[in-house]
Amino acid sequence: MSEYSDRLTEPDANLREALLRRYGRVRPDGFWQRLAFQGKRLAWKAVVGSAYVFKRLLDIVAALILLILLALPLLTIALLIRLESPGPVLFKQTRVGRWGQLFTMWKFRSMYIDAEARKAALLAANESSGGVIFKMKRDPRITKVGRFIRKASIDELPQLWNVLIGDMSLVGPRPALPSEVDQYSLADRRRLEVIPGITCIWQVSGRSDIPFPEQVKLDVQYIESSSFWQDILILLKTVPAVILGRGAY
Repeated sequence: MSEYSDRLTEPDANLREALLRRYGRVRPDGFWQRLAFQGKRLAWKAVVGSAYVFKRLLDIVAALILLILLALPLLTIALLIRLESPGPVLFKQTRVGRWGQLFTMWKFRSMYIDAEARKAALLAANESSGGVIFKMKRDPRITKVGRFIRKASIDELPQLWNVLIGDMSLVGPRPALPSEVDQYSLADRRRLEVIPGITCIWQVSGRSDIPFPEQVKLDVQYIESSSFWQDILILLKTVPAVILGRGAY
């Protein structure tokens, strides 16, 4: 026993033994107890690992199928973007992935090419509650084609490539900008515990109309209860959310 344990009175020692009998020891002492402990530990790892494997398989298969089926519509959107506004069809941006790892995220360009330079002048008009992310319902930097593809979430489709190579998942918290992560509280950083996704729980619950603190809360709830079937449910809910366009701008 430790020096502190040696100084325990008999009633205190009896209480300690009673608690150990009732709640178990933190570290198993006997061979069979250690074996059972390791068995539970391996079983837990197997459950977590299999959930990740199923999620990754779903991502790869679905991303491949969608990229093939949507090839012609994607080329049409690319042509419309190029005809309306000079500049590249695709927009790439550095985002923060799982555990803070940076990656390049792809989108269809929905803004004029000088959008980032004009952002500073518009910060005072930010309509996103919480101030961490920037959103405007009538952002003057968005093109006509851009407004349509944003409303229908078509601008996010190039991220299927990000899903295919493993930077993103179909379902998960939306990837944040490094400048946004710099403003995160310790609680907000829990969003970085999983691979970011194209769609997430708050996007099927109101999208940009939901204040940032509530977005974080919903993301944390998703992380704590994440499962293969929950991802399927969110994907199914994404379809009507995109069609109705509620909270998209």
